[in-house]
Amino acid sequence: MKLNKRLALAVSGVLLTVAICMIAWQQARQPQRCPAGLSAHGARCCGVGQSFDGERCVGPARQCAANMNASAQGCAARRRRISISGGELLLAPSDWEAQGRVRPRRVQVPPFAMDSHEATERDYAECVRAKRCPTAATRGEGGLPQTHLNADEAAQFCRWRGGRLPSHDEHALAVMGSTSRRYPWGQTGAVCRRASFGLKRGPCGRDGKGPDLAGARPDGASPEGLYDLVGNVAEWTRAAGGQHEARGGSWRTVAASELRAWSGVVHSPQRRMDDVGVRCAYGP
Repeated sequence: MKLNKRLALAVSGVLLTVAICMIAWQQARQPQRCPAGLSAHGARCCGVGQSFDGERCVGPARQCAANMNASAQGCAARRRRISISGGELLLAPSDWEAQGRVRPRRVQVPPFAMDSHEATERDYAECVRAKRCPTAATRGEGGLPQTHLNADEAAQFCRWRGGRLPSHDEHALAVMGSTSRRYPWGQTGAVCRRASFGLKRGPCGRDGKGPDLAGARPDGASPEGLYDLVGNVAEWTRAAGGQHEARGGSWRTVAASELRAWSGVVHSPQRRMDDVGVRCAYGP
């Protein structure tokens, strides 16, 4: 009898250990990224009640993240215009990844404003219906960031909104703030619940085919209230000498260093990409 009890206890212990290991393995395999109100589907986050067809969240959403509206079309961010007080921007190679990539300089940035979220497919469709923007490729989900715009089309959209493309320095200041943050949320912690990156080949997903919903990482918002300044889609900016730079990394980005405040890539203004979108700025 005592032997049977010992055996039962031993078996129970083994089963408990296996269960704990399975949970740990599952969590390691699927890193936390979706906030309350959204559920994980593949490399994406969808609204509660929606299904996933391999590329899009489909069907009505019963619930979305706190910063989103739920509708029969899915989840969409509530966009606001955020005031940035401006100030002194100090760019310097403050970490080893920036060595040889950052030209040290100090510049004064006047006050300006930016949209709280990247422009979505729903936003851009309004401009197309108003006949102020050309048609562009979409994924057919209104809450996703609009991509496949060249720099001129992105600037045209912002003019329709009463704004313009942000400058390289404005985007950097929005990320860094007055305390020279490395990331919009602070100095450390480039993790999957804060930024939509590594959705194609890891670390935050596998076989992702595009960005996540605008605003799907509220834990990565800046103190000022700007979402997805890094990750999800890179954003067109005006750089020095008439160049255009995509800043902030994207859903394709693998290395966290590419999400740093100083990180950006100069592209031809005529190029259209599936991981570059737009966020409008306002002011002088």
